[in-house]
Order: sequence, then structure tokens, then C-alpha cells
Amino acid sequence: MRSSVVLAATGLFTPPHAISNDELVGAYNAWVGRWNDQHASQIAAGEVEAKQPSSSEFIEKASGIRSRFVMDRSGILDVTRMAPRLPRRGNDELSILAEMSVVACEDALARAGRTAADVDAVIVACSNLQRAYPAIAVEVQHALGVRGFGFDMNVACSSATFGLRAAADMITAGSARAILVVNPEICSAHLNFKDRDCHFIFGDVATAMLLEHADIPREKPVFEILGARLETSFSNNIRNNLGFLNRAESADDAELLARMTAPDTDLLFVQEGRKVFKDIIPMVSRMIVAHMDELRIEKLDRMWLHQANLNMNRLIATKVLGHEPSAEEAPVVLDRFANTSSAGSVIALHLHHEDLAPGAIGLLCSFGAGYSAGTVFLRRTAS
Repeated sequence: MRSSVVLAATGLFTPPHAISNDELVGAYNAWVGRWNDQHASQIAAGEVEAKQPSSSEFIEKASGIRSRFVMDRSGILDVTRMAPRLPRRGNDELSILAEMSVVACEDALARAGRTAADVDAVIVACSNLQRAYPAIAVEVQHALGVRGFGFDMNVACSSATFGLRAAADMITAGSARAILVVNPEICSAHLNFKDRDCHFIFGDVATAMLLEHADIPREKPVFEILGARLETSFSNNIRNNLGFLNRAESADDAELLARMTAPDTDLLFVQEGRKVFKDIIPMVSRMIVAHMDELRIEKLDRMWLHQANLNMNRLIATKVLGHEPSAEEAPVVLDRFANTSSAGSVIALHLHHEDLAPGAIGLLCSFGAGYSAGTVFLRRTAS
């Protein structure tokens, strides 16, 4: 049966700055040396434990990450700060999330041969929204010149697949004919760069997906959306407690920054990595296989998995495919981009789809905090 909704194109915004593992480790280890010196007497007395240095080898073995793109290098690598510098913009200026989103959306529109006049709605779906309101999506809609409506949504690392499902459902229902789903992720802003276990995990990026009704005329190959399944299950094993109420608890911005960047803070990204690993792999593997069975899909040509951890992706793909995945079957962008939350699987799709022949079936899959997971099966068309 022919799908009523297609993924017409994707777009990508890549930040101008990158930080290698060596650079990140250099800053972290310098901070560790300073912290240990400052707490030398307490360490000697056994009151606190000395901080342990990190290494590029440890990072790559633990995650598969070698580098990451960021919106700001200097603040992250500043041993006295260890956080990005992202100055607040005036209310009459385009916000940083909207700026990233517009570039990604324009890329998707250009690839599809469309303009803003062809779009009815904008959904901004990401892990970290910079303000409560007005919605970033409405700002992006205004900046692009899209008529219609826009709204924001957050399902952490699954925001893109949840946004895609929401858009597909609205198109099927007749609420819109074409929708841009955009995922601006400044993950460096929620990362604790003083935490050895996670200071290397995230990077910044923005992706966009243009969804259209299948009966809109087109000349270029697209992806039919065969089915999208979503699942959530509450867990505290991945958490970020930073929100606008934290500001009300703090005397001033300097105090809030100090609290955010404290080595033992729970106001930024924290996770129980081993528990996440143990929970997510069987949950997502079962979900993929069950969805394949429901759609009667016997052969999967490509898996664009959430780019969180190389070992996790390899195990999930192996359980689904029944063999160790090749680089073509489960492409990796984690090594260059790091974990970019909801945008990771979309980057993999964006960079690794042109070689697929008509009829090939791929899986766009997310998983992360919540727990949340999304599976979207796509079939390549001839035109």
C-alpha cells in the first residue's frame, strides 16, 4: 500500500568550530590538576577523593567519539570556566536556536526544490529549548516566511522521530500538506565539562526534515514513510534538572553558573551509563523487530540509528540484523559529530542515503532519556 506521507528532503547546519578529543582532554586534565591542588589537604585527609585525569584513548573506547562540533570553543576549553559562552541576544535579534534552524531548513528546502511558500507548518523538536515562550518554531516560521503555524516539542533524544510522527499524522489528517521538522541541538550547553564520565559525549548541530503529502508532484527520489512507532517508559537513569525555576533559586547569574559547573552538580546532563546500556539495548531491539513484523518487512537495507554510543549501536544492529553490521548497513557519524541528541540519526540519514536504490528500506531510530524511543521505516522511491 502506498504511503500518504513522504520524507522529501533533509537539511543540515554544522557549527563553525570543532574540538578534538586531545583538546578536550587537555582542558579537562588541566582543570583536574587545579582542583586537586586546591583540595590537596582534604585529599590527604581522606575527606574527598582526588579527581582522575582522562585520555583520548578512554573516550574513544568508551564511546567511539573522536571529535565534536560546537557553537563556542573558547568557553569550553577555558579552564577557569568549562562551559560555552553563548551571550544572550536582544529580543529584536534572531535567537541562536532559530538561526541554526533556519540554515538547516533552507538546506532541506533547496534539496527538495521547494520554497517557504510550499510549507504549511514548522515543528521545532529538540532536547533543550532556550526559552519557555514565544515558541522557537514560531520564530523560525517568521524568519523563513512560512504561513500557517508552528510549535515546539521536547522528547529528549527522540524529539526528531516524535516530531516526524506528529507531522506525518497531521499531514495524513489534512491539517497541513507540508511540514518542516527541525532539530536545533546545542548539547554543549547542557553538558558538565567537569565530569570525567560524560564531558566528552555531546556536540552541537541542527537538522531539518521536510515532510509532504505523497500526492504533491515531484521529480526527485524521496522516502515513503511506511510506519512510525513511538514508545516511552519513565526512568531517572538519564536526567537534566536545569530549568527556568533554577534561576529563581539563585542569587545571580554568576552563582547559577557556579552551581551549573560544579563537579557534583545534578543541574546538567547526568546518567547511569551502565543501567542505560542494559535497559536500552533490549528495549530498542525488541521494538524494531516488532515493528518490522507488523509492517511485514523482511529485509532492512540501512539503519540510521541514534548516534549515542558506538558499542550500543553495534549491539542493537547485531540483534536486529542477526550479524555484525557493516559500515553501509549502520553508518556512523558519532566519531565526527559526537552525540547530537535528536539530530544524530537524522545526520546519519542526511549523509548516507544517496546510494540506496529504489525500493530499499531504511530505519530511522531514536532512543534516549525518558526512556523514549522511536522507529520510522522509510522506503526509497524512484522519483
